[in-house]
Amino acid sequence: MPFSIPEIELMEPGHTACHGCGATLAMRYVLKAMGEHTVVSVPAACWAVIPGAMPNRTLDVPMVYTPFAATGAVISGLRGALDIQGNKDWNVVGFAGDGGTADIGLQSLSGAMERGHNVFYIMYDNEAYMNTGVQRSGSTPYGAETTTTPVGKERNFKKQQKKIVADLMIAQGVPYVATSTIAYPEDLIRKIENAKKINGPKFIQILSPCPTGWYYPPEKSVEISRLAVQSGIFPLFEYTNGILKVTKPSKPVSVRDYLSMQKRFAHLGDDDIETIQKAVNQRMDYLLSKEREGKTLNKI
Repeated sequence: MPFSIPEIELMEPGHTACHGCGATLAMRYVLKAMGEHTVVSVPAACWAVIPGAMPNRTLDVPMVYTPFAATGAVISGLRGALDIQGNKDWNVVGFAGDGGTADIGLQSLSGAMERGHNVFYIMYDNEAYMNTGVQRSGSTPYGAETTTTPVGKERNFKKQQKKIVADLMIAQGVPYVATSTIAYPEDLIRKIENAKKINGPKFIQILSPCPTGWYYPPEKSVEISRLAVQSGIFPLFEYTNGILKVTKPSKPVSVRDYLSMQKRFAHLGDDDIETIQKAVNQRMDYLLSKEREGKTLNKI
């Protein structure tokens, strides 16, 4: 059946995001899939300021601002309140960045998922604390320069691998977990529609490039997001009740093609890029092996 992106627009023009902001496209596509009966909870993050100051508003759905660490707790409470009111058909969405998910909000997220609430948790992953000045987060990839991992004579770029929050959610037993990017809106919207069929917690991690913090021209956001998938840097997969499906890139490229477009990686040498390529290959081999085995990732 031919796929078409829903025409509904629940995100209005006039927001305050940077030019080329991947997180704005992520929100737009998420709301297209969710529909009007949706309430969104946003912690301290870029999306806490993107809608603009009162009385302006960018979203045509209710928004609840939360403390940095509290998104999981707030969406739990929203779900309970709506259910008591008889509004069980409403979608409850936590929409948080990687800092508020992988680091500061991880405990609250884990609690919400463990309790089994029928909620969506969307992690828009721009791989650093962008709203506060491009500080490194647990989701910042190996090799990246940030304001807290500055490159100088000591080569103080981030030496740790990216924390894979989606795998943490699978290990915890969340029934629906997926990854997507802004370059493939049809993939993202399909995954949200699939997630709606699950009565329980859902977690989707969306790679959302940031021209301000990744240091590239703002018109390149979609292209860079696409290269992240084609290079294997950010694999696309969908996990539903123990079954893993991986989207293998149709036109694979090297990680160098992806890294070379961003100044945050400009300092990397051939040995560094080879290290990243090996890690990417190992990750893809791992995912494909689990897909072939048909096993749940939380039982390995």
